[in-house]
Amino acid sequence: MSSLSLFFKKNKKQKENVKYVATKSLCDESGKPLEWTLRALTTAENDEIRDSCTIDVPITGKPNQFRPKLNTSKYLAKLISKTVVEPNLYDKELQDSYGVMTPEELIKEMVDDPGEYSALLQFVQKLNGFTDINSDIEEAKN
Repeated sequence: MSSLSLFFKKNKKQKENVKYVATKSLCDESGKPLEWTLRALTTAENDEIRDSCTIDVPITGKPNQFRPKLNTSKYLAKLISKTVVEPNLYDKELQDSYGVMTPEELIKEMVDDPGEYSALLQFVQKLNGFTDINSDIEEAKN
């Protein structure tokens, strides 16, 4: 087998879905918090989300010149929404039960505790390969 063939798609490891308890406020009949199923996104999916959350804003003092600006809150909500497999955040019946119309609104209604939402976001970012820059810097120093 040539070394090039090691890079073929058939040799690429697939990332497995993971379970995560996103909130303690949604429980089964016995009171145990429900586990959600999450998946890692692809680079192309992440780029699509980032592009959909980026707008061009005018540069002050420079007519007809613009710079890209990312709506970070919108991007992170979409990142979570695309990562969650179960429950299906795109299900109309589930959205209707919370009185919302988008998966991003739904995730914020279902995980309405700011601490839990932050923990979910951190888990999603780690699952998708994003690392904390501060821990990377500390590791490089040692």
